[in-house]
Amino acid sequence: MDFGDILGIIQSVTELGLISSLTVLALFLSYSMLNVCDLSTDGCFTLGAAVGAVVALSGHPYLSIPAAMAAGVLSGFVTAFLQTRMGINSLLSGIIVNTGLYSVNIAVMGGASILNLNKTETVFTKVKALLENTFLDGWQKVIVALVAVILILIFMVIFLKTRLGLAIRATGDNTEMVRYSSINPVFTTTVGLCVANAFTALSGCLLAQSQKFSDINMGQGIVTVALASLLIGGSIFSRASVKVRAIGAVAGAIIFRLVYAIALRFQMPSYMLKLVSAVIVIFAIFIPYIKKQYPMLAKRIFRRKEA
Repeated sequence: MDFGDILGIIQSVTELGLISSLTVLALFLSYSMLNVCDLSTDGCFTLGAAVGAVVALSGHPYLSIPAAMAAGVLSGFVTAFLQTRMGINSLLSGIIVNTGLYSVNIAVMGGASILNLNKTETVFTKVKALLENTFLDGWQKVIVALVAVILILIFMVIFLKTRLGLAIRATGDNTEMVRYSSINPVFTTTVGLCVANAFTALSGCLLAQSQKFSDINMGQGIVTVALASLLIGGSIFSRASVKVRAIGAVAGAIIFRLVYAIALRFQMPSYMLKLVSAVIVIFAIFIPYIKKQYPMLAKRIFRRKEA
């Protein structure tokens, strides 16, 4: 492996890690802050990819980004409506929306399961033209993804410090306390899920335009990848501020993609990558547990040695 191969791997890992980190930040908001496990993530990711691809194919690559995010907001609203207004369990609400989005996504793509963007102008091709003949030529995917992540991080840090953001965090901590404090948990839950799903749809939109196609199954398993990345980042920055934890979520996404890249370099079959994801999730959960149990285990070992 020469320097060019290593640089290529770093570029690919960084690009995919940054794009998927937008979904990780969505879970950071819904799962860590709001305490809602949103299982509609897979379908919402594909929805963002489908809407972004269709709008880009119509000749509006820049407009595809807000269009995809708007579609994500609608997905989050439906999930929140089922949960808060119809009394459906949050897990079941996510599953119902995820199931329904399969049909919606195919309808958005005009009845096709795949949309080809090879001959279509995208955000990345636009930026590539701007960077042509500069030292950043060829790094347009990383730059676009990095700018998107920085903007979302800034928005999230500022948003979670506002009155509404603090109310959302309080809703995740104790819904009953929030209700007695004259804060409407239905509203805070709805806003939180709408914002989170907008991030997820943005992630799908950027991945579709980066890979030059939108596939009906491209969001399959993304919630597992995002959860693993979130747990990895959480294990690194477990006792830190919201800003540092959000940055840790992005770092976790890049680390996860690095593990994937290493697995591929060892010529692991593609069908084994799902197992790799499951193993990473197990270790990401197990490591914080060991950290908590370590003092007790150390005392037991020390007592046995003394005996």
